[in-house]
Amino acid sequence: MNKHCAMKGFLSFLILWLLNKKSLTGAEIGLELEKRKGHRPSPGTIYPVLKDLTKKGLLKIDIEKRYSLTKKGKQELDNNIQSFLDTFWDVDEMREHCCCHPNSDSNCSHKEPTT
Repeated sequence: MNKHCAMKGFLSFLILWLLNKKSLTGAEIGLELEKRKGHRPSPGTIYPVLKDLTKKGLLKIDIEKRYSLTKKGKQELDNNIQSFLDTFWDVDEMREHCCCHPNSDSNCSHKEPTT
């Protein structure tokens, strides 16, 4: 795979990350994404990505319709994590810069006002 995160979008990366932890159904993946993003993507968003990742040999699906990573999927995830970390090596600094971070003194529109 291309070193520059050749995956089709961040959703693919996140799905591989979630499935690295445990096998999930498409509906369970939707719930996990909702926890992270605040809204659940539609099945029309999730299932085409799952189909594509399965077709590429990165995922397998069992009789209970639970998706899990294949060996190739684990390798792809590892490669993309490394690419992400190479690109965002200063992610901790970004987190501290974010106005929503508890230690930030930045002022932004979506930060809770202090009294």
